[in-house]
Amino acid sequence: MLDTPPAVRRSAPTSTHAHDGPPLISYVLPVFNERDGIRSFHQELLAAISERPEYAYELVYVNDGSLDGTMAVLKDLVKSDRRVRVVDFARNFGHQMAITAGLDEAHGDAVVVMDTDLQDPPAVSLELIDAWVDGAEIVHARRRTRRDGVIKRATAHAYYRVLRACAEVDIPLDTGDFRLMDRRVADELRRFRERSRFVRGIVASMGFTQTEICFDRDERFAGETKYPLRKMARLAIDGVTGFSTVPLKLITRLGFMVLGLSFAGIVYAVGMKVLRPDITVSGWTLMMVVVLFMGGTQMLSLGVLGSYIGRTYAEAQNRPLYIVRQVIRHDGD
Repeated sequence: MLDTPPAVRRSAPTSTHAHDGPPLISYVLPVFNERDGIRSFHQELLAAISERPEYAYELVYVNDGSLDGTMAVLKDLVKSDRRVRVVDFARNFGHQMAITAGLDEAHGDAVVVMDTDLQDPPAVSLELIDAWVDGAEIVHARRRTRRDGVIKRATAHAYYRVLRACAEVDIPLDTGDFRLMDRRVADELRRFRERSRFVRGIVASMGFTQTEICFDRDERFAGETKYPLRKMARLAIDGVTGFSTVPLKLITRLGFMVLGLSFAGIVYAVGMKVLRPDITVSGWTLMMVVVLFMGGTQMLSLGVLGSYIGRTYAEAQNRPLYIVRQVIRHDGD
């Protein structure tokens, strides 16, 4: 559990971006195929921020290559609310890249990152803002409960704990990308331009004053999850390989274990040859076990090494993290 040390409440923004008026809160909102639920989310978000009229707001929606008509809805939101801005990707680049683009576009004294499927309640973002006012520079929204399927809950519970055990940084348990960051933190995060991004791990590794707000995660309002098992597995691999060398160390340990088993097999085979030469097919079972085990171990090792080499290859290409087709603002802005 991350605790915030006593701090003086903020009476004025600490932003490096000078502007007149009240502190500006930016919402970074990745969107992918959310046509059926985006209007409901927007209305709930407006209802939430209306309870804090002492702040100014900008709502940065990032359309991550949606194919279901989501962009048309986002254009309507821009027309109806001058606080809304839409970053439209040229294609789908993924959730982590959408967060990155939103951070690049946001200018607030504090930046709130949250999904738009209403599983992260907009009202909880007000608690994040309150914690920021009390002095926290990073405020994680930690899931106290979640209304997902049994398999999703079990795998998520296990993953966060395995990641924390393996990672070389202290990544908070049961936290996704729903969080608030102070302007200084957001500016520092923008300097991290790696392609295989695991934003929650990067933020946790940055230091600063961090705290948590617990909340109960709701069911998805509409549509299907945008993180099926395949994408969850890819994100899990990015999290482990990006913040831990434990898999490489496990290969070394596994190698020593296999070497020991191979030595035992050699002793057994030689002993049977000397002591029981009458058994003509002795050692066949052991030979097959050793061959299959060695083959499986080698393939596993190559897979782990390939993951790290692949990350190096992707970074060496130095391609853009994302491509923006257009940024849509309210008329007159």
